[in-house]
Amino acid sequence: MRRLLIGFAVGALLVATTACGSSESPGSSGPSGSGKGSGSGTTTLKVGVIPIVDVAPLYLGQEKGFYSKRGIKLELTTAQGGAAIVPGVVSGQFQFGFSNMTSLMIAQTNNVPVKAVVNGASSTGVEGEDFGALTVKKGSAIKTAKDLEGKKVAVNTLKNINETAVRESVRKAGGDPDKVKFVELAFDQMPAALDKGQIDAAMVVEPALATIKGQGGSAIASSLVDVAKGLTVAMYFTSTQYAQQNPELVKKFQEATAESLAYASEHPDEVREIVTTYTKIPAATLEKVTLPKWPAEPNRASIEALAALGEKDGLFKSSPDLDTLLP
Repeated sequence: MRRLLIGFAVGALLVATTACGSSESPGSSGPSGSGKGSGSGTTTLKVGVIPIVDVAPLYLGQEKGFYSKRGIKLELTTAQGGAAIVPGVVSGQFQFGFSNMTSLMIAQTNNVPVKAVVNGASSTGVEGEDFGALTVKKGSAIKTAKDLEGKKVAVNTLKNINETAVRESVRKAGGDPDKVKFVELAFDQMPAALDKGQIDAAMVVEPALATIKGQGGSAIASSLVDVAKGLTVAMYFTSTQYAQQNPELVKKFQEATAESLAYASEHPDEVREIVTTYTKIPAATLEKVTLPKWPAEPNRASIEALAALGEKDGLFKSSPDLDTLLP
């Protein structure tokens, strides 16, 4: 079944690439795919993102002019997860995308041409105080990750970093992760599904985590912390072809994003405010949100640990080549 699922994901990637690769998508500028002009000297870059707190620096950086001063305008489009964004980037629908590291490693080991270019978001590394958590509803009989054997657990996309993290939490609690029933559900749908009992647990990130806690739910594990301390959860990436054909634009995107990450790290109140512009989270709930870390550089050791877990779970056809994948 695992091979079937992975094969299906690869097939979807290849179909998307074939369907979209033969013609220019709206906003592309011919073979280079460097984006369309938007005023004198400005290049519009389409970026696939997820409507979660992790990507707040991009919205904030755009507002603060970090991209425009480098001649870039971002056009941000939301998707359910990194696995859905990868084919969009490879096909040229997006010039850049945001994805969890597991989805990027799966893509690379399936010969999908992706290249990480700049850090995205990292775990706080603090148990019980992270921006992601394995959660249950108020009054649930489930107290530890071991109790999830035979239970239905929601992740935003199957076979991604969140499934890997839940599996590791179950292992560390003495359970068998192969006995957990994983289901796919968008982060913003998880709080209601959990509250209604449609699922037994949910691996969520902010702002859904704050919503679940507001409903009386609780965290039974900090699964991203269980993977590795200071885990690099996600990065921004492009296609290898785009990186080769547009090195200057890639460099400008890297620089503007690095500046945005640094600014977000120093201005948490502005981060919370900008999140209200692209999610439906109430401002009162947002005050309780735990923010991720936005370091300038990815944590190589943590990605290696994540890769090792992915290999243990049979996610990869071969070992990921991190030297090629990472910037």
